Amino acid sequence: MQGSTKIQIQDVVAPIDRRLYGAFIEQLGRAVYTGIYQPDHPTADSDGFRTDVIDAIKTLNVPLIRYPGGNFLSQYRWEDGIGPKSQRPVRLDLAWRELETNQFGLHEFMRWADKVNAVPNMAVNLGTRGIQAAADLIEYCNFPKGTYLSDLRRQNGAEHPFAIKTWCLGNEMDGPWEIGAKSAGEYAHLANETAKAMRRVDDTLELVACGSSSMDNPTFGNWEETVLDACYDNVDYLSLHRYYGYYNDDDPTELDNFLGKNHDLDDFIKGVVAMCDAVKARKRSTKTINLSFDEWNVWYHSNDADTQVTPWQVGPHLLEDIYNFEDALLIGSLLMTLLRNADRVKIACLAQLVNVIAPIMTDENGGVWRQSIFYPFMQVANYGQGVVLTDHSTSPTYNSREFTDVAYLDTVTTYDAATQTVTVFAENKHQTETLDFELNFGELMIDRLLDATQFYGYDVKADNRDDHMQLQPLPARTDTHHAHTKLQPLSWNVLRFKLRD
Repeated sequence: MQGSTKIQIQDVVAPIDRRLYGAFIEQLGRAVYTGIYQPDHPTADSDGFRTDVIDAIKTLNVPLIRYPGGNFLSQYRWEDGIGPKSQRPVRLDLAWRELETNQFGLHEFMRWADKVNAVPNMAVNLGTRGIQAAADLIEYCNFPKGTYLSDLRRQNGAEHPFAIKTWCLGNEMDGPWEIGAKSAGEYAHLANETAKAMRRVDDTLELVACGSSSMDNPTFGNWEETVLDACYDNVDYLSLHRYYGYYNDDDPTELDNFLGKNHDLDDFIKGVVAMCDAVKARKRSTKTINLSFDEWNVWYHSNDADTQVTPWQVGPHLLEDIYNFEDALLIGSLLMTLLRNADRVKIACLAQLVNVIAPIMTDENGGVWRQSIFYPFMQVANYGQGVVLTDHSTSPTYNSREFTDVAYLDTVTTYDAATQTVTVFAENKHQTETLDFELNFGELMIDRLLDATQFYGYDVKADNRDDHMQLQPLPARTDTHHAHTKLQPLSWNVLRFKLRD
């Protein structure tokens, strides 16, 4: 089986917004407590943050982190998480039926985000709260000094403003599971008025309106149109959420269909882009609404276990998917799909980051380990820099139960002009055949092959709890204008080239 890619650095899809490699931390399960925050842990620093987890996150090179939710957001009082910890209230978290101690709050998150080299993507509660609470939060976070709330921030230890720029206007507000769910008209009006008030306090904000929480919801489509009709002039992004797994009538041995689910993601993105642009045309606007894909991942392994969890615990084991090798292959394809849509998807958040449907796990013995999905995400976040190039690939294809013309060779190429580096991400989805892969650089000249790795050879149902999975060298040969390699069946591969000046 053969496949090829032609590299044309002048043929650009879009510059890559680094925020495409964002992640998500919610006050849910063990994401925070015994995840990123555990004062009694041997590696905890003076703030109570686990430095072993910080080191793992730094390896992922996550530039932006969405917080504090998620479903948790829709009944959260941000004021509970500020001030002396001894005076913070313990609350019932109605979203996940946990106890929330509020020992980790706004100031802790900001200090932690700084330590992992990420900027915040903060969210305001539009489920049980609204305009004034959101405006107050902006004042507390971003106003320099001289008002009650800005001076309260300074009293609580942050003399300088947090200067948080990106804000989500609620979470999944059409979801019947959401505390304070709303109709499209109700949410559209509230989001628009809240956006206006927030920008009165700080006119530099970037605001994300909620799209429908799922393309499977009956609200999908009409929700986007109604919300954008009301909010178009006062928001910058529309959110999308999508998770994948073996759902409904999926057969867990139906690997060809599972690995084709990136086609669903591509269709979803293009459909929402069309909705945004239809509203733009109808309004005769010159402004373009881009997308914030602020929740995406594989999520299905933990569903049965979660039904057995006793409610009203602090940091229970919830949504703790243990990912296998086939999940890592799908994550690689989903990442490439996001890159191919980088002209409109400017923010994306892998949901979530630690313990809760996450690439990083902490165990009962106080250790930290990396899931299978850690590896493709790490490589794309670290090496997918510069611009995305238009795909000029050839490959055999297959049809599955849901999808047609799925390429066995799934690939995307990025080019970083600052370092004259070309990076090729490539996956062979064939279950038994090796793929002979040729890269044609045309008139460009290869200076050297910087690195070539492959992630393969594991049973598709194997996980990484014993830490046996690792990236391996990928044999490749180059001449001045070409590179050749063999992609093993069911493999994730990365090749990086330095071009001649």
